[in-house]
Amino acid sequence: MKITCFGEVLWDIFPNHKKIGGAPLNVALRLHTMGIESSIITRIGDDDLGNEIISYIKEQEVPSETVQKDKNYPTGEVLVTLDKEGTATYEISRPVAWDFIEISDVDIEEVHRSDAIIFGSLACRNATSRNTLFKLLDQAKFKILDVNLRPPHYSTELLLELMNKANFIKLNDEELNEISIYFKIKETTLEDQLRAVAKYTNTDQICITKGGKGATLFYKGSFFHNSGYKVKVIDTVGAGDSFLATLISKLLQESNPQTAIDYACAIGAMVAGSEGANPVFSEDEIKTFISEQL
Repeated sequence: MKITCFGEVLWDIFPNHKKIGGAPLNVALRLHTMGIESSIITRIGDDDLGNEIISYIKEQEVPSETVQKDKNYPTGEVLVTLDKEGTATYEISRPVAWDFIEISDVDIEEVHRSDAIIFGSLACRNATSRNTLFKLLDQAKFKILDVNLRPPHYSTELLLELMNKANFIKLNDEELNEISIYFKIKETTLEDQLRAVAKYTNTDQICITKGGKGATLFYKGSFFHNSGYKVKVIDTVGAGDSFLATLISKLLQESNPQTAIDYACAIGAMVAGSEGANPVFSEDEIKTFISEQL
């Protein structure tokens, strides 16, 4: 199993510290810890922050050959603010290196050899990276969209185009509401809304996350639910990314969809209960966490 992730890699700047992040990198790192061969196509600045990212990726034993360097634009940074519940808001700098990911034969081959590509809407805010992504999607066997609505970094027209290209769509409940308004979806229940989005985008695999209330998966005509796991939230940065990585890895390995969403919700909760986007858990820790919730 091999999965390629495309998009932003950056530094999350917290009030008292900084951490390497970006949804595509978070997903790639979580996949790697689960034994899935993963890589990331991205672009960093030719600067100290970029060099630190390269060193970190190599330390995690994730390939760095598809990480491009930019001499004109700096490595990306995001100012992260946490409220009293640990929920994060973001101020994303621009323009930065990951806005200018270029197409290359190495990247085309990487996607061609992969079982799936995971990409987000944020990385498409600039035409250079967006055009590169569209060319790579032409080579992809299975396309997974992580909707990541960060105003003002997207348009509804672009979002619709991305959703129509995807085989699998992941979004949160707030994003579903916004999309439902844009699509003029009249249905009021979550399941009916997901059916409507699936029909509108011709996508039969959609997952919606609901924060501490778990997630719902619409998978090939059937629904699977998890009501969430109790955890003391430290910060929510990266929780959704780890959820997605876990869910996709299980589904692509043909796990039972209910088992997949239960396990993914557990990992997402454990990340929310830890500091930073990429905490590492042993299999025993995961099993213990799940058993304690029963």
